[in-house]
Amino acid sequence: MIQPAPPTGPEDPAGTHDSAGSADPPPGSAAARPSRARRGESVRFAVTHSLPAFVRGVPAPRPAIGALLGAVGQPRWSAATLRALRDRYHGAPVLLGGASGDTLVLLDPADVEEFFARPVRELALDAVDKTRMLAVLEPTGVICSHGDLREERRSLNDKVLAHHEDTHPSHGTFRTVIAEECTRLTAGPTLTFARLRRTVQRIARRIVLGDQAAGDEELHGWLLTLRREGNWGAVRRGPTPADQRLYAAATDRLHVYAPHAPDTTLLGRARDTACGADVDAVGQAHHWLLALDTIAPIAARTLLLLAAHPAEQAALHDQPGDFDSTRLQACVLESLRLYPIVPDLLRILRADSTWRGRPYPAGTHVLVPIGFLQRDSGLVPGGSLFVPGRWCAEGADRDRRMAPFSHGEGRCPGDRLGLMAATEVCAQVLREHRVIKGRPRLDPHRPLPGALNASGVQLALARS
Repeated sequence: MIQPAPPTGPEDPAGTHDSAGSADPPPGSAAARPSRARRGESVRFAVTHSLPAFVRGVPAPRPAIGALLGAVGQPRWSAATLRALRDRYHGAPVLLGGASGDTLVLLDPADVEEFFARPVRELALDAVDKTRMLAVLEPTGVICSHGDLREERRSLNDKVLAHHEDTHPSHGTFRTVIAEECTRLTAGPTLTFARLRRTVQRIARRIVLGDQAAGDEELHGWLLTLRREGNWGAVRRGPTPADQRLYAAATDRLHVYAPHAPDTTLLGRARDTACGADVDAVGQAHHWLLALDTIAPIAARTLLLLAAHPAEQAALHDQPGDFDSTRLQACVLESLRLYPIVPDLLRILRADSTWRGRPYPAGTHVLVPIGFLQRDSGLVPGGSLFVPGRWCAEGADRDRRMAPFSHGEGRCPGDRLGLMAATEVCAQVLREHRVIKGRPRLDPHRPLPGALNASGVQLALARS
């Protein structure tokens, strides 16, 4: 039996860091120079890791491209490249050259711990190319803010999403919305991803804007188009006039809804939260709608994994007449560990800085391949297996080796809300039904594939 990964302390997150290697070298010494990868290693990293991530799509993943990359084994190529870098440089941060500048790749748990500990003002949330991509989705720069404005917007999001509360104040209302909308998911013997996605989009509009927007598929379509256009934002270096017109139309629609949004909705809470005009509280609704869209692929993958692991599915009904939502939440977290929404955490140094005593100039990208690390069986036992029990261990949510929502100041402010919604969608399917099989087929006795295209998921249901 695979044992849950024990939580670890801040000094040595995995108990494997070589303290001698982490000592700061004397300034000016040869050891103080950064470990720079050879040109061939940088090219290999670009071909097997960076370029596929760009082609797959950053703001909006392209399902067909993702399925093709998975079929040809790209996740294995990427993992092999990262293991080779870690072995060659003994886990030290390694600097790789690239078209958009140098990228410092962190592969040691102690360095990842420091990454999460550094303040956002020092280690910014968006890199140059990502800023151009997101500027298409948000021409006014709401995503790409820094300094005091970024902190004001983060404060608004924390309040609206109840980031620091165990339960969102609108928890009961949101659960009712999810229950009402999910009745259509089990109307037939087969559940497709397309039906799941439409249902989640209706849930998102009701949670963010209220019942008034439940059927506004046009608004959702505009935002999805902007997000798809964001994939090419880095290439063309900004939004087109068409992007700006579409963004203006979506923003106008949100302002029509804002005065009538119930207090329990996210837009209603934002409207009633005091903040400066530059914060653009109503404009944040763009991000909440698109963020809640990720519930569909999370739920699809979780249900498919449970179809392949019938014992885990049966354990949700251990007590007659009772349903174990806590255990199901662990299944959702394990699905996110295996298939993170954001497999690479990318930041940029805002000022000259050091890592392990080695100097790095402002503008250096810093990358944590968290999708690779939290599948590494050397760090997380049974890393490529579905083991929800690891999330039941005390302190698992604080274990830096596993970061489905990131950690530190950069942690997703909607983590609790998103986890609740994804768990509740799955619960609505499983309370009176079982997922008896699914496509694509997964082998529970072998390491799970590195990529799982949610848009191709199809589930067969039977009444319990």
